[in-house]
Amino acid sequence: MTHRWLHARTVLALLLGIPLTVASTAATATASAATASPAHGAGRGPVYAPYFETWTKDTLPAVARASGARALTLAFLQTPARGSCSLTWNGTKKQPVKPGGRYTAQIRTLRAMGGDAIPSFGGFSADQGGTEIADSCRSVPAIARAYESVVTTYGVTRLDMDVEANSLGNQAGIARRSAALRLLQDWAARTHHRVRITFTLGVEPWGLPGNCLAVLKSAVAHGVRFSVNIMAFDYYIKASQSGIEMGTAAIQALHGTHRQLGRLYPGLSQPRLWGLEGITLLPGIDDYPKKTEVTYLRDTREIARFARAHRLPLLSIWAIQRDNGGCPGSIDSNSCSGIHQSRWAFGHLLEG
Repeated sequence: MTHRWLHARTVLALLLGIPLTVASTAATATASAATASPAHGAGRGPVYAPYFETWTKDTLPAVARASGARALTLAFLQTPARGSCSLTWNGTKKQPVKPGGRYTAQIRTLRAMGGDAIPSFGGFSADQGGTEIADSCRSVPAIARAYESVVTTYGVTRLDMDVEANSLGNQAGIARRSAALRLLQDWAARTHHRVRITFTLGVEPWGLPGNCLAVLKSAVAHGVRFSVNIMAFDYYIKASQSGIEMGTAAIQALHGTHRQLGRLYPGLSQPRLWGLEGITLLPGIDDYPKKTEVTYLRDTREIARFARAHRLPLLSIWAIQRDNGGCPGSIDSNSCSGIHQSRWAFGHLLEG
């Protein structure tokens, strides 16, 4: 997630586990389109799965109860040091992925409430510092085993790959990630696990920039099945100087990404392509220093209507702890939106 904190077993479970069948060539994509179930599931709306800042002392059940959100994307898993192949929460050695470790009990409680969790790998800090596991670890099998351990330890069905910053230029890391994800999905098929992969990537109003699109092209080349979650904020483009209408820009970005996915998979129908695409918003004021990139509630209503009409699989925000109006005027705070709003106002618009 483009944030600077150093400076996303009921009907819901079915929604989180929707089949996103994508093949690695146009021919197999056509075959998949003929045999797979609908891209999002008939009549179902998007899952709202906001990012949860795991470096805080907040607990999943408490935030879920207070906010009403039931699916939480846990940010972030990374290695404790460059060169490591071990996964920890926020790179903290005392918080490794292990049975009985951090979040195992909380995720069980969240499921008992009708919710679920989506572990997220990477994020700006790890991608900038070399501790994103595909950048850090040189062994593809070891990376795949680390992914498997997250699935088995937490019993999750979806993993989020947040790829940005220096990770977008690390060609070896991109290739290792794709190869490891293919091994993961092959393992899941053999062992009867359900595992869905989402790539969370930066976007511009016209679509994915070349370095982000290259991450998807690598995944396609390795036969990885995936969906795409675009981060519709922090554009830093010429138009940012005078101000961007963030709702309009987000919908333009969704259309642009949709066209790019269509070129990657020319055999898939329009509904199936929309079923591969989600979006993450940043409530309020983002990083851009002139405070001209501001997502308001009216923007979010517009985006939510679009998402439901097109049956996008995922809606998210960065991050749920920011969904309040406690710091008017602040730029990209970790704990508030910087605009006047009621608590959980963005989430209530998106979770409906």
